[in-house]
Amino acid sequence: MKRFIHFIIFLAFVLAACGPGGISGELPTPQISVHAAPDVEGTVNAYLTAWNSGDYASMYGMLSSASQDAIEAEQFQDKYAMVATQANLFRVDYEILSTLTNPASAQVSYRVTLNSAVIGPITRDTNMDLALEGGLWRVVWDDRIILPELAGGNVLNLERFVPTRGIIYDHNGEPLAANTQAVAIGVIPSLICEGDGPDVISELARVSQRPAAELNELIFPEDVEPQYYVPIIEVSAEEFEARAGNWDQCTGIYYRAYDTRLYFGSAGPQTIGFYGPIPAEQVPEYIPLGYQSDDKIGRMGIEAWAEEYLAGTRGGALYVLNPAGEVVTKLAETAAQPAASVYTTIDIELQQRAQEAIKDFSGAIVVLERDTGRVLAMVSSPGFNQNWADPNNDNSFWDTYFPDDVGRFFNRATQGQYPPGSIFKPITFSAALESGLFEPESTLDCANQWYGLANIVLDNWTVVKELPPDGTLTLVEGIMRSCNPWFYQIGLDLYNAGMTDAVTEMARGFGLGSPTGIQELPEVAGTLSAPNVDNAEVGRQQAVQQAFGQGSTTITPLQAAVYVAAIGNGGMLYRPQLVDRVVDANGTALLQFEPQVNGTLPVSETTLQALQSGMRLVVANARGTAYRRFTGFNIPVFAKTGTATAAEAEGVDPHAWFIGYTDAGREDLPDIAIAVMVENVGDGSEFAAPIFRRIASYYFLGSPGPLYPWESEFGIVDPIYFDETLQAEATATAEAGGEEGGTAVTPVP
Repeated sequence: MKRFIHFIIFLAFVLAACGPGGISGELPTPQISVHAAPDVEGTVNAYLTAWNSGDYASMYGMLSSASQDAIEAEQFQDKYAMVATQANLFRVDYEILSTLTNPASAQVSYRVTLNSAVIGPITRDTNMDLALEGGLWRVVWDDRIILPELAGGNVLNLERFVPTRGIIYDHNGEPLAANTQAVAIGVIPSLICEGDGPDVISELARVSQRPAAELNELIFPEDVEPQYYVPIIEVSAEEFEARAGNWDQCTGIYYRAYDTRLYFGSAGPQTIGFYGPIPAEQVPEYIPLGYQSDDKIGRMGIEAWAEEYLAGTRGGALYVLNPAGEVVTKLAETAAQPAASVYTTIDIELQQRAQEAIKDFSGAIVVLERDTGRVLAMVSSPGFNQNWADPNNDNSFWDTYFPDDVGRFFNRATQGQYPPGSIFKPITFSAALESGLFEPESTLDCANQWYGLANIVLDNWTVVKELPPDGTLTLVEGIMRSCNPWFYQIGLDLYNAGMTDAVTEMARGFGLGSPTGIQELPEVAGTLSAPNVDNAEVGRQQAVQQAFGQGSTTITPLQAAVYVAAIGNGGMLYRPQLVDRVVDANGTALLQFEPQVNGTLPVSETTLQALQSGMRLVVANARGTAYRRFTGFNIPVFAKTGTATAAEAEGVDPHAWFIGYTDAGREDLPDIAIAVMVENVGDGSEFAAPIFRRIASYYFLGSPGPLYPWESEFGIVDPIYFDETLQAEATATAEAGGEEGGTAVTPVP
């Protein structure tokens, strides 16, 4: 009976499913839901790719819920970060070998290669387990995913082999920076017994090679409470042994030896740079290069530029340690490779003398070999003592000295942008002659005032000095006297003749408006623009401004040195060169630099000779603007004074410039070009020219020459000069042939 009932029900179902024709109708097609299987290898690829890119947060997001319960995100990320740091990883490579998939679990075998910057590649075959959760494959994490040896909580530990940092030499092979034992020397004034002061000063002067008067002023300042401790100098242990006397009975002197990277004489701080801790924000960049977070690097200058050579190649032994800190195994080991050394073009003695020459001012000095572009000295003042970058130095004021907060690290020689003032006039002079509108013998009445612009009267510098007008001058004599009206007129005439960009293009031909191409230091291009051609009134004023080096034109002291060298060497604009060669531990040159010409001055031989004649008269003719400063100096100098109004700083003194080159023709000493710029101090003839002479005198004669007008002794400023007699001295200088900058034109809005 039960079977019969089932049959009747089945028959009814079939009949109901039939169409109008009975059972010949088709049955409905069954609907089957099909789900695509999750991609196991895709998950593994995504995880390992994230590892290679250091995206630990994404990796943690791929873990199974059980794994995330077992390890917190921070702990997880720390594990991977520690592996990257200890092994100095720069890349993770992988290859999937096989995949075993079950309905709810999977295991993937893969080959992983950890590429270490220190010990090379480490390759292992390992496995990754996965679990299916919510339709997605999740990683079941354990330590062997990184390396099989890390199973059970083991960790990596790198014993590092760091080679001694390479030496930086000057061009004579004298060290500028080297790892050595040094001695920090200072004095505690309160401990100096009565009557011992002269002996203390004498001893410190000998060991530091500093003037006794300078030390006396430093240790026993007038009307000021002495410091508790006065740092004097850091010298090598060898220098200390050679210079220091018996100080057992010399009260107040303090000294202590320490191991350091010593900067001899603190020469060229912004150029040579210093060796200091890796800034925290840059640590991730250096770990893949083989460094650790507490390492030091070259922080600026040649130290930074040559880091890969000076650092050598780090080596190390990579160990696996168990949770108790015991060695389980050594994964790999590589030896360190010795560092290379850098031979610069710097002359350490000239560099130190140049630093001393401008130490009382803010400014810059660049000294080049005239005929090669090799940098013999580069000064940015104020400077800093690189030796204070080492906290182990008892003289160091690390906390207040580094990092820089007052602009000590700023390199005024390559990064300072200043209006050139009258040192721009050789460019305007060249544009005038090359235009065909002027000849070297062309004349102009150099009056005290010039009326070439409507409703604007411009003064010559002689007005400020209350001097009579210069009278009729040739164009060459206009350079000699730095006659502002001559250059006002050139700027206006060229503009009116349709040569609106003649001076601008000549300036570009002299290398302005573009970097010089110095490789080892950051530099700026300065600013250079042509006068307005849409508004003639504004354009004329801008042309006049530009013609005497004011307005929107700015240059760097390095650019000035390069183009004045080109004037002296026949027209070749050399790329400034700071490094002569880089040499490995075996003496083989890894890099060798030769003089490189960037271009030539766009002037004829006639123009160049005329310009040279005018620049020679600046110092050799009794009416020259720097004649008085070079009286008795027998080395031929060709130069140009400059006094530039700093438009951005109203009410302050102008910048003082002096640029020039020598033409001694000596076989033992190449001729040099020098650019001196002193910020906000006054006339170029008054301040920059004496500094130029002192540097040239040290270079050729080995002596400083005469005292500066503002010195009471060498290295000691006479405060009375600046306080009471400055105007009288400036007037006397002008009467003998001084020079002032022109009056800036205010453009019509």
